[in-house]
Amino acid sequence: MLQSTITKETLNFLKLLKENNNREWFTEHKTEFKSHEKQVKSFFSGIKEHLETQDDIEKMKMFRIYRDIRFSHDKTPYKTHFAGSFSRLGAQLRGGYYIHIQPGESFIATGFWNPNKDDLLRIRKEFEQDASEMRDLMNDKSFKDIWGTLKGDTVKTAPKGFDKNHENIDLIKYKQYIFIRNFTDKEVLSNQFKDKVCESFKAIRPYFDYMSDVLTTNLNGESLLN
Repeated sequence: MLQSTITKETLNFLKLLKENNNREWFTEHKTEFKSHEKQVKSFFSGIKEHLETQDDIEKMKMFRIYRDIRFSHDKTPYKTHFAGSFSRLGAQLRGGYYIHIQPGESFIATGFWNPNKDDLLRIRKEFEQDASEMRDLMNDKSFKDIWGTLKGDTVKTAPKGFDKNHENIDLIKYKQYIFIRNFTDKEVLSNQFKDKVCESFKAIRPYFDYMSDVLTTNLNGESLLN
């Protein structure tokens, strides 16, 4: 049976890991870590199971706790959160879902973190031509209540080849197209947390459907999948 909640003990372990982020402490508490990791992975698997009732999911990834410190000024060896991602299936879908469990900083996210060069250009060209459908999606009250506003890194003025004074430059200048929903520790520990995550991911489907349509057609609306 899959884990249906995140426990207080798991959050407490992450707090202790943050306070004792060294190999000696982690080695002494490795068994405890493995137990919490197993529980969280089971919880994430439950999210994946629900996602598969409403979307085509290629795979779930549970991120490793170990940090790559080779090129980082921060030499602490371990992450102080658990995280997982769910990739959508196939070239016709793209995008994905993400969940991040960390005391005081838990959130879920969805969208396009690092679209490839061609996809990013296609999205920008779509907004250059017509961004009305995207704006309708973002301004829908039920969507906005859950996901807030569009997030992601942007260029300072305008991407190369685009007019900085274009009426849709606020959308064109994005390099990522993501939405984020934050959760308090109280919300994470509640029995309703899993349902809220699943409901939030379900609410993003119109956005994914729109983007899938954009990325599988040219500017004339002709399919690129044939």
